[in-house]
Amino acid sequence: MKGSRTGGDGGFRLFVGAFAVLVLAVVAAIGIELARESTLSIQKFGFGFWLTDVWDPVSGEFGARPFIWGTLYSSVLALLIAAPISLGIATYISELCPPALRQPLIFLTELLAAIPSIVYGLWGLFVLVPLVRQLEASMPAALRQLPLFSGPPIGLGMFSAALILAVMVVPFISSLAREVLKAVPRTQREGAYALGATQWEAIRVALTYGRTGIIGAIMLGFGRALGETMAVTMVIGNNPTISWSLFAPQYTMAAVIANEFTEAADELHLHALIEIGLVLFVITLFVNALSRLLIWSMNRQAVSRPATKIEPAKIGSAA
Repeated sequence: MKGSRTGGDGGFRLFVGAFAVLVLAVVAAIGIELARESTLSIQKFGFGFWLTDVWDPVSGEFGARPFIWGTLYSSVLALLIAAPISLGIATYISELCPPALRQPLIFLTELLAAIPSIVYGLWGLFVLVPLVRQLEASMPAALRQLPLFSGPPIGLGMFSAALILAVMVVPFISSLAREVLKAVPRTQREGAYALGATQWEAIRVALTYGRTGIIGAIMLGFGRALGETMAVTMVIGNNPTISWSLFAPQYTMAAVIANEFTEAADELHLHALIEIGLVLFVITLFVNALSRLLIWSMNRQAVSRPATKIEPAKIGSAA
């Protein structure tokens, strides 16, 4: 009986392990196929494809740097906007929200994640873009002379793309951060209250305890923003330039693939677009690996940090 149970466990282990290996195989197959289908562009441009600004299908000159810049710039801006809002939502729902409102707020927050990207794009085009245009037009002339705020007052540009990306990643970050805060042991909060902490100080203890999971949630939102296509394509302006301006039209890697893939009659043009997909794939893998390394480093520091005695006076002075 014991031997058959052990054999069943071994078979089940192999069965579920095959699914884990399948995930790795799919990721490897995607990378290999992208590399194979972009060989013509890789052979002609080499690593200079990452560093060149020119994108001219007529003359056969292709460079991905404006698209890499637009993708990273819009995603980082979106994360700077969405992260504090998401943490505020998660904290309120987990710690401060009345029980009667908690489930409706959770439902509405998660509903944002179910809205299709094209609907976000239409909302951004007809609502967000006019608001950004009015904002830019109302800014003082001296402020608009600065590189960060220069650009044509058309509403289509980096700021509109960052805002719509922020709205799209808020439900992902807030939902995961809420689950992290729910997983914080109740003894952490009770210990803080026993030492004379206020409610805000007890919440700070919970946030500190769950900081590793919160960072993981933020990085997941960052990965979501990197690959967004339709909504960003509709509001970013689609101009392959590199600029610090929040209002200048720019471009992203996913947007240029969506706009030009069906019209790429030249083989080199097609291979260049597929190589942009390969670049996006590599950047996404790098960002996820970096986030895992950061989380691992934080966990290691937390384990190796010696335990310290917390005085009640210290909690009071931390506010």
